[in-house]
Amino acid sequence: MTTYQTAIIDIGSNTVRLVIYQYSAKTGLKEIENIKAVARLRSFLNEEGWLAQKGIDLLQSILTSFKVILEDYEVVHTRAIATASVRQAKNGAQIIQQMKDHVGFDIELLSEEQEAFYGYYAVVHTTSTPSGVTIDMGGGSTELTYFDEKELVDSISLPFGSVSLKQQFVSGDVLTSSERRAVYEFAKEQFERVPWLKGLNLPVIGIGGSARNMATYDQHRQDYPLSGVHQYRITREDFVAIAEKLTTMQLEQLQKLDGLSSDRADIIGPVIEVFHALMDVVGAQKFQFSRKGLREGLVIQMILKRDPHAFDRYDVFSTTAKFLCTEFNKDHSQIAHHDYLASMLYAQLGSIGAVSWNATNLRYLQQAAKVYFLGEYIDKDAASQHTFYILSNRAIDGLNHKERVRLALLASYKNKDNFKRYSEPFQHWYGDQELKMFQELGAILKFAYALDATQRNVVRKIRLFDREDTVEVHIYTSRNSLAEQYRTNRQAKHIERIVKKPIVLKFIEEEG
Repeated sequence: MTTYQTAIIDIGSNTVRLVIYQYSAKTGLKEIENIKAVARLRSFLNEEGWLAQKGIDLLQSILTSFKVILEDYEVVHTRAIATASVRQAKNGAQIIQQMKDHVGFDIELLSEEQEAFYGYYAVVHTTSTPSGVTIDMGGGSTELTYFDEKELVDSISLPFGSVSLKQQFVSGDVLTSSERRAVYEFAKEQFERVPWLKGLNLPVIGIGGSARNMATYDQHRQDYPLSGVHQYRITREDFVAIAEKLTTMQLEQLQKLDGLSSDRADIIGPVIEVFHALMDVVGAQKFQFSRKGLREGLVIQMILKRDPHAFDRYDVFSTTAKFLCTEFNKDHSQIAHHDYLASMLYAQLGSIGAVSWNATNLRYLQQAAKVYFLGEYIDKDAASQHTFYILSNRAIDGLNHKERVRLALLASYKNKDNFKRYSEPFQHWYGDQELKMFQELGAILKFAYALDATQRNVVRKIRLFDREDTVEVHIYTSRNSLAEQYRTNRQAKHIERIVKKPIVLKFIEEEG
């Protein structure tokens, strides 16, 4: 499979979405269109459990509009799925048949287990979190999963959601203090009935629109220096502060808040109380956000059935890095050689006591080598600036935000002045020793990049010898290395700062 385009229509209790995706074996999975219609289908369920005709007609109108869009995009494969509102409706089968007869969509009714599974599946294939509890709170149901070392352990779907809780507990536009407590106690009681949830002491990962809104609001309130909410994390203390702020505001205030969708303003209160209750039962100290959920889980599974090697949940970043390098026209053999040279140089610096070698730092170095100076694709002279901007502001599956900035600092390393300027907004994220280590690793990458100046894989090995007053760097080559000699002599200062001595470069051409 080279290129594959598909669309997912997700009929939820609160919203109905059309998302069009494109997958390429070279550049990965891209979202190329995302259209949302706020339907609140859950509010059309009457006390007997029948979905009113007004709600059915609204759904048909939305799907008819989506069909036109799909025709304009010439999408051949569309998968329409429905969740809690249709699943809970006594006339669900008739609704599905009506949509097939009048619009032409074969709607697949997902079971509770499937709905929970696909959310988990997206999280483990797009984040680095090895173990956690996911929560996907829709309008009419809440799906929970517990995974350990990326393997699903347990899952459950509970029959309440943001819209149903609003109907059950909220008398006005927003929660009162007593209603807030009632929602919290109700949710906590439900979660405590799930034996595998208690005391896991793992992060809770929020999936879906309400979780995204919470993350976006938090970023706005603190003037967050990065974009995107995927893999964004907040501490328990920050979560409680956000909850206290949002659940005591009036509807008009909520609707005007930056980062909070106006159509979710009236349901954000119950959602927050449910998240809060889950954190307390699990014993979570962090709340993490995933932009990828049910829809992405469906698409990733479809792709993996066609190409079993398309994604690797156990090494998410390497897959993402491969796609990034193809997108920015980086040669994979050059990347592998740069990784080889940088790793060897780091080991040699460790052998003479210039750096403290460890496996974690080696992993940081190797990750950055995969995407080093990818900004050259845009402008060779401004490669460092473009590299830092792209990597720090783009969602990178497999890295949280702090890890993403670390990657950007290493992969964009040009000199200490640029490094200081790039790292300045993030000084409070890292300790002084961490930043010093990042700068050293960046310098190693810079020097190793010069060793492959002509991209011919000329350098075979590197050996360092401490000669008291100097450090000799023996560079063994397979053929003429004039360009490499010129470039490395210019970059020698970076290694001299690490070894704190002058270095002497010796290029040795070997036969065979």
